[in-house]
Amino acid sequence: MIEQLQRLPGVGPKSAQRLALHILKRPEAEVEALAQALIDAKKQVGLCQVCYHLSSEPVCDICRNPNRDNTTICVVADSRDVIALEKTREYKGKYHVLGGVISPMDGIGPEQLTAQALVRRVSQQQPQEVIMAISPSVEGETTTLYIGELLKPFTKVTRIAFGLPVGGDLEYADEVTLVRALEGRRELD
Repeated sequence: MIEQLQRLPGVGPKSAQRLALHILKRPEAEVEALAQALIDAKKQVGLCQVCYHLSSEPVCDICRNPNRDNTTICVVADSRDVIALEKTREYKGKYHVLGGVISPMDGIGPEQLTAQALVRRVSQQQPQEVIMAISPSVEGETTTLYIGELLKPFTKVTRIAFGLPVGGDLEYADEVTLVRALEGRRELD
């Protein structure tokens, strides 16, 4: 059990041992419920046919929601990014999950992502704007530039601003972060 738990992201040997011991102390009914929940999730959760976000239905709740803004599509690397953006309760548009970022070192090229599905979707739906919300790593930048070039013939393509975190000190920020913070500046309200 410890070896299997260690396969989970962010779970090292000590955490796996702690989880295993906790599970063993729980009543059998709780352990069975956990095991069944894992099996059910694996069987029932797939990808939305429209945006590729995790969903237990063919089309996810966000894509089915008639109150969402159909004029913007926010492009993210994976479903964790959708969840993070939804927690802000600020973005009201639709999403597109690429399923990763271009990373030649890891053998991930554009063809392993949902880039072509995004191009088809944008060319058919003609949104007013596509917002690239991909982390600013080397791979993220490569992906943003690649996808941006594919989409520019169809719509306006923007990217989220990057900069200093709330509570961050200028003296500890690296040069790239400071440059991005300056580029993403806006007028005071």
